[in-house]
Amino acid sequence: MVIRVALSGAAGNIGYALLPLLASGYVFGSNAVELRLLEIPQAVGSLTGTKMELMDCSFPCLTDVIITTDPLVAFNNADVIILVGGMPRRKGMARKDLIQANTKIFSSMGKAIEAVASSNVKVLVVANPANTNCLVALTEASCIPTKNFCALTYLDHQRAKGQIATRLGVSANSI
Repeated sequence: MVIRVALSGAAGNIGYALLPLLASGYVFGSNAVELRLLEIPQAVGSLTGTKMELMDCSFPCLTDVIITTDPLVAFNNADVIILVGGMPRRKGMARKDLIQANTKIFSSMGKAIEAVASSNVKVLVVANPANTNCLVALTEASCIPTKNFCALTYLDHQRAKGQIATRLGVSANSI
């Protein structure tokens, strides 16, 4: 069985760091993995080198690497979708503006998931604000069970622990 894994924002630092973990068997054990790398047109050129690196590493689980700018191609029958790509918060940008920009992105991602992904797809949203982006995507993908969507908010959790620890004058490990 080949696990079809789509990764948006694959050319970014987080996506690049995840690829060897996905291809090596670290995440999915000895199962074969097909990677579908989704990027915006301006960044797709750098993925050609990334694909060569992945293939040169001869990861035992990696069967194929597909590069695309089309979410319908990336998500087609995907078993796992990791949504790393999103609008980053820019200097002076209000949170409301960030949410508006990402709502458009994650609405389109959700529609594409609804249209072509496996009915049992697991979706992990990493791009911040992850909880809001996850809600937007799952709202658009109503045929996918909501339990199959997850927002990666661990960084927010850790930041909160750090702030509480600082206020209390204790180590973050004691929180």
